[in-house]
Amino acid sequence: MSGGAVFQEALRILNRQHLPDVSRRDLLAALEAGRSGPLALLYDAGVEAGLRRSTLLTRAAAIYFNFCATNLSDDLTDGECTYLSEPSRTGPCAQFILHNLFFYTLAQADLPGPVLSAAAQNLVACGGARHIEMRTRHWSALVFREVAEGIAGRQVSAYLQILWHDTWLADRAVAVGMNVGLVVLVREDIRSGDPRYITLPEEDKREVVTWAIAAAQALREENLRCLDALLRGIDPVLKGAP
Repeated sequence: MSGGAVFQEALRILNRQHLPDVSRRDLLAALEAGRSGPLALLYDAGVEAGLRRSTLLTRAAAIYFNFCATNLSDDLTDGECTYLSEPSRTGPCAQFILHNLFFYTLAQADLPGPVLSAAAQNLVACGGARHIEMRTRHWSALVFREVAEGIAGRQVSAYLQILWHDTWLADRAVAVGMNVGLVVLVREDIRSGDPRYITLPEEDKREVVTWAIAAAQALREENLRCLDALLRGIDPVLKGAP
């Protein structure tokens, strides 16, 4: 239910835009494709930070638009965009609109320039790490960590910088975001058998898992209720990693 509230807010914002029906269908498909992402975590993290509901939903919806734009970009790059017709033609336009919905919603989120600048720098670094990922043919633990910190850690750090601005958790946004991004990426790579992980030498796999376990422990020591469900889903995967 909590994640659903953020999704519904994103739909309300989308429905206020002057868009043709073909655009709405593609954007709805892209938003649906991202529903397994950070919706519940965003809501729970906003509640724990003490945000007013209206502020929480606006900030979380803005973040969700960017998350879905990034997800679409990844799917287009990997040839996995099965939810759009003619994705190589229609996907870039949908991604463009999602990014602009991010900016449109951020403008209503009561955020100062320095916060937006810091979050944007993390998102730019996320894109840079994606370039490294696309060009890497032989993975090592060192390259894995560089890419993971960029595409996942910096991305989630940016989202928490936006979400937690002017709350008692603001100073913890970067560290918590980095560790959340890292453990989620490692978990998903193990679950899905991503080449980033499965092609690593055994010693490097152990190094990556050890690193992720340390990140999970750091999150546990934050003593935040919003992380409880995440950690429950991560611990068994890391402990059983090949």
